[in-house]
Amino acid sequence: MRFDAAVLRSYEDPFAVEEVMLNAGPGDGEVLVRIAGCGMCRTDLAVRRSAGRSPLPAVLGHEGAGVVVETGGADTGLSPGDHVVLSFDSCGRCRSCLRAAPAYCDDFAALNLFGGRAENAARFTDAAGGTLAPRWFGQSSFAAYAMVPARNAVRVDPALPLELLGPLGCGFLTGAGAVLNSFGAGPGDTVVVFGAGAVGLAAVMAATAAGAVVVAVDRHPERLALAEKFGAAALHAASGDLPDRIRRLTDGGARFALDTTGSVPLINDALRSLRPRGHLGLVARLHTELPLEPGTLDRGRRLSHICEGDAVPALMIPRLTGLWQAGRFPFDQLVRTYPLTDINEAEADCEAGRVVKPVLIP
Repeated sequence: MRFDAAVLRSYEDPFAVEEVMLNAGPGDGEVLVRIAGCGMCRTDLAVRRSAGRSPLPAVLGHEGAGVVVETGGADTGLSPGDHVVLSFDSCGRCRSCLRAAPAYCDDFAALNLFGGRAENAARFTDAAGGTLAPRWFGQSSFAAYAMVPARNAVRVDPALPLELLGPLGCGFLTGAGAVLNSFGAGPGDTVVVFGAGAVGLAAVMAATAAGAVVVAVDRHPERLALAEKFGAAALHAASGDLPDRIRRLTDGGARFALDTTGSVPLINDALRSLRPRGHLGLVARLHTELPLEPGTLDRGRRLSHICEGDAVPALMIPRLTGLWQAGRFPFDQLVRTYPLTDINEAEADCEAGRVVKPVLIP
């Protein structure tokens, strides 16, 4: 079958929406999905800065949602017509996967970041038969259709606004999962979120829904206004004595802090803002050394990296849609939709901070 997709052919050039070819139907354990919408994540855009580690040309996109068109084999657990949200790939067999921690799959990088599953890769080509990189995050969902392992696909209520749901598979899942899974935050806890982008604002909404006291830190006034709308106290990142101000707002220090910025100074501020035995989680990939200032890890404070919100997508995505239906996780207020043909405008708006979460509609 032939369909349109946004192809990135070089690290410097814009995306090109062009015809691509899928030369075979789904194999065992796979499903073919007609994409209703796909979120644009900064992980997609980071491919441009990957110094050649990501193979091109490629179809990116890993926050897809759509309708199952065809299934391969009898054991997918899905049927044509099912509405699904697509999440990250995992092997299902390693110790991490068997311990319900698929984000720490032994093969996570190979399956998601560096081209996906190698088998049957050649069946996905451009219109001239030229090779495209195997599926990005098991999806390559900047496209009208995506072939995915059924393990990636989570069935959702068909009454939900399917075209908006894709970011629940990665960005929103990461922020909300960090609060609900990694921290286990609940009523009376204090959570400070550094960075009020898509991941950070999802964390703010989840912490508010959990009954926690929430503080958001960012340098963009409009993002801080959104955080306040979702129940957080707001502090500008350039505020003087930021840790002291956080401690005053959290009655002596936050129990939990989440950094989405990767900023070394803010990470140190986050550690200093914690109460004894507090926990700072990092979700951003660090591109420099992380020197910690003296005393930041004293008194039982700890630091960890959190991948994909420590989530099992098949459990977390229904939890988030249930919170949305109850009016407690209004992620749709962060979304702006663009036709797939306007993908370069969406990228420019995302990089400039003019939009929190772009969603592309094929």
